[in-house]
Amino acid sequence: MSQNENAPEHNSEQAPEKKSHPLRSLILFVLALCLGAGLYAWQEVQDFLAATPEKPGHSLVVDIEPGMTLAQVADRLEKEKIITDSRKFQLLARWQDKGRSLQAGHFLLNTGWTPEQVLDMLASGRSLLYRLTLREGLPWWQVAEQLEKQGFCKAVDFTSVIHDPKFLQHWGIPFTSAEGFLYPETYLVPKPRELNAEAARAVADRLVGMFWQQVDRLWPEGRPSAAELKRLVTLASIVEKETSVPEERARVAGVYSNRLRIGMLLQADPTVIYGMGRNFQGRLLFRHLEDEKNPYNTYRLPGLPPGPICSFGSAALEASKHPEQHKFLYFVATGKGKGHKFSTSLKEHNRAVQEYRAVMRKKKD
Repeated sequence: MSQNENAPEHNSEQAPEKKSHPLRSLILFVLALCLGAGLYAWQEVQDFLAATPEKPGHSLVVDIEPGMTLAQVADRLEKEKIITDSRKFQLLARWQDKGRSLQAGHFLLNTGWTPEQVLDMLASGRSLLYRLTLREGLPWWQVAEQLEKQGFCKAVDFTSVIHDPKFLQHWGIPFTSAEGFLYPETYLVPKPRELNAEAARAVADRLVGMFWQQVDRLWPEGRPSAAELKRLVTLASIVEKETSVPEERARVAGVYSNRLRIGMLLQADPTVIYGMGRNFQGRLLFRHLEDEKNPYNTYRLPGLPPGPICSFGSAALEASKHPEQHKFLYFVATGKGKGHKFSTSLKEHNRAVQEYRAVMRKKKD
């Protein structure tokens, strides 16, 4: 036996390789899949949030009706091409907890807005406002006609509201109608979905509410008594109809205040015309001045008429509160503009009338 025969034998075989566990591979695969899906979803979200249907976009009015669900709102927005995906918009609204905050109304939206901009607008309730313009000097029936013409309510519904005793009592109006309390102004208001009694009440509330705001501004120390208010608003309405010249308002108020103080008939043409209502055809005749059946005929009946004859601005009301102190009892147009000639005596006034007629004859020649 050789020397190496007793030496230990060496194993020529290599150690076996460790095999990967199937479960570990599956987990890694699932994690990779989830990561990829997550990245894809994240990119989808980012793409949607940045997506605008059009570039550049254009504005359009979208009507969101009361009672619409989030899904219905989203579908309408997609149909109008305000958003690109109804389902994703719903998810966005829920994620931002605004799904139940969407408001009804007419909204001015833009196809160039991002979904978040659209969502913020609908949730804010900043619905589209429309311009409502009522000028000074209109009687209530012309205010009603303007409101219907401009699409805010029906004239018949408005007429009913402003003569409703409950409405008048609610607003502290001491007359049989809200004449004189329908404040002339340019308003920005939403248009109603239906032209019904509710719409008429809403716009009437807005006009009368604005009137009281002006009263509170002129009387910061507290509102006048009902009797004083009746006197001032009636006088203010006459002032409004008699002159459109700002510097004349307090002077005209002074003329009528002087006449009332000495028991002189007011002899105000606008009151007679108001009493004729819609029947007035544009020309005041002598027989109209003699009509004692007209309760607003201040040529025949003493004192102020039964109530205001038009809607007037705060300047006319302020002039009635602070009439100019003077001795004038008469005034007549000059015919040379919008101004008037004021007189202290009938003789002086008759001369001014003749001058006015001469100017008008000359204009016709």
